Amino acid sequence: MKDLLLETCKKVSKRKSKKLRKIGYANLQKRYRNIITRGENELPPIPEKPNGRRGKMAKSDAHNLWERLKEYESAVLLFARDSDVSFTNNRAERDLRMSKVKQKVSGCFRKEIYGKAYCRISSYLQTMANKGYNPLIAVQLALNGKFS
Repeated sequence: MKDLLLETCKKVSKRKSKKLRKIGYANLQKRYRNIITRGENELPPIPEKPNGRRGKMAKSDAHNLWERLKEYESAVLLFARDSDVSFTNNRAERDLRMSKVKQKVSGCFRKEIYGKAYCRISSYLQTMANKGYNPLIAVQLALNGKFS
């Protein structure tokens, strides 16, 4: 599965439209479902619950992963169909990481307005970095009223 997804990611990133054609997507779904079916056959059976025990039996990590991959197939493959969806969520995680570090270092934001100000400044700097601006230059531009 990992190889299939990484291979598809490379194909999608090389395409100008950043998504697969309908035929390519249909082939991807077919291969994906084939791997899911093979995975189901290789999974060990879930052991029976001993008499007198309540609750569900714990499933293995592999079984839980297989269930999620099967249930959320369209969400897993969305990056191949929609050019606005990225392969990973690393960007979103990076964007949140600095605010969590800031919160841990200072203990908290004392008032909501300070938290919002931090988010606004951070968002501006990240946007300017994505456009290729040095953070110091971006701050100078903002203070001079060139970008707001």
